Amino acid sequence: MSLSIPNAPNSGLFKPGYNNYDSEDGAVIRNIEACRAIAQTVQTSFGPYGRNKIVINHLQKMILTSDAASILNELDVVHPAAKLVVMASQQQESEIGDATNMVIVLAGELMRKAEELIRMGLKTSDIIQGYERAQKEALRILDHLVVDKVTDIRSQTELEKPIRTVVASKQSGSEDDLASMIAEAVLAVLPKNPVNFNVDNIRVVKIMGGSLDQSRVVKGMVFGREPDSSTKRAKNAKVGVFSCPIDISQTETKGTVLLHNAKEMLDFTKGEETQLEAAIKELHDSGLRVVVAGSTVGELALHYLNRFGILVIKIMSKFELRRLCRVVGATPLARLGAPMPDEMGKVDIVETLEIGGDRVTVFRQENDATRTATLVIRGATQNHLDDVERAIDDGVNVMKAITRDPRLVPGAGATEMQLVERISAYGEKTPELSQHAIRKYAEAFEIIPKTLAESAGLDATEVLARLYARHHKAAKTAAMKADDTSSGTSEESSEEESSEEDEEAGWTLGVDIENDDGTGTLDAKEEGILDLLISKQWAIRLATEAARTVLSVDQIIVARQAGGPKPPAQGNPNWDED
Repeated sequence: MSLSIPNAPNSGLFKPGYNNYDSEDGAVIRNIEACRAIAQTVQTSFGPYGRNKIVINHLQKMILTSDAASILNELDVVHPAAKLVVMASQQQESEIGDATNMVIVLAGELMRKAEELIRMGLKTSDIIQGYERAQKEALRILDHLVVDKVTDIRSQTELEKPIRTVVASKQSGSEDDLASMIAEAVLAVLPKNPVNFNVDNIRVVKIMGGSLDQSRVVKGMVFGREPDSSTKRAKNAKVGVFSCPIDISQTETKGTVLLHNAKEMLDFTKGEETQLEAAIKELHDSGLRVVVAGSTVGELALHYLNRFGILVIKIMSKFELRRLCRVVGATPLARLGAPMPDEMGKVDIVETLEIGGDRVTVFRQENDATRTATLVIRGATQNHLDDVERAIDDGVNVMKAITRDPRLVPGAGATEMQLVERISAYGEKTPELSQHAIRKYAEAFEIIPKTLAESAGLDATEVLARLYARHHKAAKTAAMKADDTSSGTSEESSEEESSEEDEEAGWTLGVDIENDDGTGTLDAKEEGILDLLISKQWAIRLATEAARTVLSVDQIIVARQAGGPKPPAQGNPNWDED
């Protein structure tokens, strides 16, 4: 706090009301504690058996989910250091679309290990240097842990491999059905050059009732309502999109009309009808057979649209209207009148289907250039449907990541256990004080298999002991093999072959959350639990960067908040009125 005492430090430097937390006050330790608090919040939600959180936001909307990105979006984090970790998680979401929880859990554990080193007497500069070296080594090791890759991007079976693991972490038990549907939808919209794949081309429509196995993929854009007109189907039709009301235009100024008799009144209404009929006839003559309204459709206008056999549907969301324009290739018009040929869109089929008692309208394009797919998902409650939608979103983002790097590494904590062993071995060979930081960096990865085991109700200590034993043996064999390669010796003996088999069997061992064989471990490669290499790379990069940034902060200066007086907690509700 800045003081008005003449010889006080920072006197007169800041305005009154500023708060200044210095490194002497333990600012680094306090920052670490804040980051660990946010990590512990989402840590229990990690993995397929992760616990759900109920978050009630400022609008009193209830969100029930185990998705870290959704939880943190709804929480209003104030602490500046904790915000850095949240920002790292948001960056992971925008870059890869998955593994957001891993970023936060890993960053929190890295800071917990850093706190132990600080209390031992190490300087933060040594820790940051050690973490930087360890990160480079971790990313180098990851390249050697690849066990599989998506060879054919247009094969549904190949695509399902990485999608299944991602979906299982959100919707355990339904991963096979959902992965199959996501892969089918992705292949329906995949362009000739897969790099141009747009995540927005896959939509989700949620229909209450039924169960998840009644969900289906519809190749087209689905709207959860039927057309307003009596015409319910159109084929190879031209489409006009109007963002204005389809009705007689209202004048801006009020006018008075003096009517002397009944005939004048009939003529007055007839004039309106003739004008509207001419406008609708103009649409029909231009070739339009489907009209999409972004606003209201008048009853009289609807009558004439029905008479001319034009299908009309109202879409009140401007975002959905924009997407539909992209699908059919139309331009939204702000006036009622015949569109120009280049303003009209074209759709192959518009039809009304019945799904679970609800009637929906499907805009389907058979054409390659403007295709879209919609997953129509069924479920008992709205919260469950929202959670399935998040899982689908993560699954679709996998496709975006595969186009950048199709390599896969073993999941279920197997990759992390191997990183623990190999980075620890690297730390032992490193001179200077940074070796302590490297060893602690390696230990931080243990949190992933440990959390998986704990959330599944297993004895984490026992499971980790088994994993350590097998991974240590595999890492040792890998190190010996690397030394032999570097020295140029190559012994092709049966012993070496058997050691390679042991290595292969050992380092793909992960946590078995279902505990089928009673040991709590399984071979992740055999079971098909495979994670994307690129999502692990980004998670490690962002978690390390967040930890290093927080550790490099030694002072926080907080300005006094702007604004008037705060409302009292209780008392007069009209306290701010004159």
